[in-house]
Amino acid sequence: MDLSEAMRRVADLSRTIRHHDYAYYVLAQPELSDRDYDLLYRKLLDLEKAFPASVLRDSPSQRVGGQPQDGFESFRHSVPMLSLDNTYSIEEVRGFLDRVQRLLPKQELIWVVEPKADGVAVSLRFENGEFKVGATRGDGTVGDNITANLKTIKSIPLVLRDAGAGMGRIPVCEVRGEVYLSRSGFLQMNEERRKAGEAEFANPRNACTGSLKQLDPRIAAKRPMDIVIYGIGEISGLEEADLHSHSTVMALLNSLGFRTPNRTWTCHTESDLLEAIKDLERNREGFEYEIDGAVIKLDSLMQREIVGHTAKAPRWAMAFKYAAERAITILKGITIQVGRTGALTPVAELEPTLLAGSTISRATLHNEEDLNRKGVRIGDHVVIEKAGEVIPAVVSVVKDRRRGDERVFQFPGECPACGTEVVQAPGKSGGGVIWRCPNRHDCPAQIRGRLELWCSRRSMDIESGGTVLIRQLVDAGLAKDSADLYDLQSDQIVSLERMGEKSARNFLEGLQSSKKQDLWRLVFGLGISNVGAGVAKTLCRSFAALDEIAAADAGQLAAIHEIGDVIASSISEWFGDEANQRMIERLREQGLKFKSELYEDSEDSDKPLTGKTFVLTGTLPQLKRNEATARIEAAGGKVSGSVSKKTSYILAGADPGSKLEKARKLEVTILDEASFLQLLEQ
Repeated sequence: MDLSEAMRRVADLSRTIRHHDYAYYVLAQPELSDRDYDLLYRKLLDLEKAFPASVLRDSPSQRVGGQPQDGFESFRHSVPMLSLDNTYSIEEVRGFLDRVQRLLPKQELIWVVEPKADGVAVSLRFENGEFKVGATRGDGTVGDNITANLKTIKSIPLVLRDAGAGMGRIPVCEVRGEVYLSRSGFLQMNEERRKAGEAEFANPRNACTGSLKQLDPRIAAKRPMDIVIYGIGEISGLEEADLHSHSTVMALLNSLGFRTPNRTWTCHTESDLLEAIKDLERNREGFEYEIDGAVIKLDSLMQREIVGHTAKAPRWAMAFKYAAERAITILKGITIQVGRTGALTPVAELEPTLLAGSTISRATLHNEEDLNRKGVRIGDHVVIEKAGEVIPAVVSVVKDRRRGDERVFQFPGECPACGTEVVQAPGKSGGGVIWRCPNRHDCPAQIRGRLELWCSRRSMDIESGGTVLIRQLVDAGLAKDSADLYDLQSDQIVSLERMGEKSARNFLEGLQSSKKQDLWRLVFGLGISNVGAGVAKTLCRSFAALDEIAAADAGQLAAIHEIGDVIASSISEWFGDEANQRMIERLREQGLKFKSELYEDSEDSDKPLTGKTFVLTGTLPQLKRNEATARIEAAGGKVSGSVSKKTSYILAGADPGSKLEKARKLEVTILDEASFLQLLEQ
C-alpha cells in the first residue's frame, strides 16, 4: 500500500468512526458493538502508525491527548460570555417576566425552560467546520485556551456534520455549553481512585473543573467528561438558515453534531413557565448530570436583541436556583479563621456528612452575632446547607436533640494567629458584629491572605504561588508583603519543604511575567478593603497611573461613578499608610506596570460626551439599545444600568419603568430619542 492509498483509507475510517461516535455519544443510539468499534479504531491506529503522513488534524486518534503543556494561553471571546442573574424566589421570577414584558409592550412572549447543568461553562469555536479553539468563560471577555483538554471529550465533534447545503463548512460557528461529569462516571472514577489509594474527588463539579485545568491532556482524556450545548456566540454565514429563535438554533446545532439538552419546555404563559420549573425539579434526578436549577430564556432572538443586556448578564434570561440541600450533623468544635483584612470568622468543625454530592466537614458561622443568634453550642446537632450550592453554612440548631453536655463557645479576645488583642468593627448593617485583628502588617494570617490574593489567577496570576508555598514563605520569614516576593532567590525557595528547582523556577518566572500585568490587576491584588476586581477596573479607567490614584483624596474618589464614600475612604486610608507607601515604591523599583491600559480619558478627552453617564430605559422608536449604547460610547460617554445622583442623562423610550421615576426624583436630565440625537449632533 502506498501513501496515497493509506490517506484514502485513513479518511474513510475517520469518517466512519466519527459517525459512530456521534451515534453513541450524542444520540445514545450505538450502531456497532464495542468489539466492532474497537476493531475499526485499531485499524485506524495501525494505518497512522505505518504512514505518519496520513494522520489528519481531525482524526479520532487525536482525542487521546498530546504532550503536557507549559501553561494555558489566554483567549479573547469574540462575543462576551455573560453569566446569568439568578434567584431562589418565584416572586422574583414573576418580577423578571413583568420587566421583560414592559420592555416588549403588547408583544407575545414565548419562553424556553432548560435544565441548568452544574458544570463548567466553555466556548467552542469552529472555523469552516473544523474545531479550532475551546476556552473557559474566564472573566467573560478573556478565558483560558483549553482546546487540548476539550478535544478529549468525544461528544464534541472535531468536524461539524453537514447539515445540508454545505452548512457543515460555515465560516464561523461559536457555541457555548457546560462540561460536566455524569453521575455514573463520577462514581466510577472515585471507585477507581479509591482502589488505587488516591484521594477521592469531593463532587462532580470540582472534579470537572480540576480535569479541565490539567496541563497534561492525557490525564484529562482519562476523565469521563461530557458536554451539553445551550447556545451560540459568534456565528456567520447562516443568513439562509433563518435563525429567528432559540428553538431553531438548537435544531441547527443538533444537526451539526452537538448534544443539546434532551428535554426542554416551551411556555406561552406565566403559569406554564412556573409549572415547567416545578416539573424540571421533580425530574432533576432523571438527568445524567447534576442540575442545580432551571434556566428561563426568551425564545425569540429579535426580542432578545431589543431587551439587551447589562455588563454582566442578559436581561432576557434568568436562572431559578432550586433550594439548597440540607443535612443534619454534629458540631464537634469551633475554630477561628483570620482573613486578609483581619476579620475573625468562626468555622464549625463537623462530623463529616454527605451533602449535595460533597463530604462536608467544615462550615461557616459568619461572625459572633450570627453564632449567638442561632444559639450554636459545641456538641449540638446542626442543620447545614450549601449556600448558593457552593459554601457550606450552618443554618440552625436542632435543639430537641440536646443532651445537656453541649458547651457555649467563648469568642477569643486575642488573635489566634498573632496574639494581638482584637477590636470590634462595624458590620455592614452598622452593628458591632465583626471582631478584627488590628495587627495588619505583622499578623501572619493576614499576610498569607494578602499574598495569596496577589498571586491568584484573578489578580497577578503568578504560577505556583499557591497556598502551600505562601504559607512556607511566611512561616520562614521570607515574605511579609508583595514586594518581598520579587526579592526572592532560587536557593531560598528550593530550601523549603517539597519545593524543587523546577517549582522554584516556575514561581520566579511567574513573578517576572506578572510585571507585565495591567494596573487594575495590581490594584486589586493590593487587597484594599472593599476594592474588588470591578472597582479596580473602574479606578484604572478613571486614572492613568497608580500615582494618580494614590494622590486622589476621598472626595475625588467618591465623585467617580460606582465608587461611593465607603470605598473612597478605604482607598484613601490604604494609600495614606506609610508601610503601604514603602511597599509601592519597592514594587516600582522592581519594574511593575504602574500605568493603566484601561484609562479612557486620554483618548476621549476631546469627545463631546466625555465624563457623562447615561442610563437607558424603555423602548426607543428607532434605535436599538445596543445602537444607542455604541453611539454614546463612541462620543466618549458611559452607559450604566442604574440611576444615581451621578447619572448625567436618562434616555427614555416607551414603557420606561421605575428608572424614569427615580431619575425625576434625582432631577436627572431626561432625553427622548430625538433630543438624544440632537445632543449628539451638537
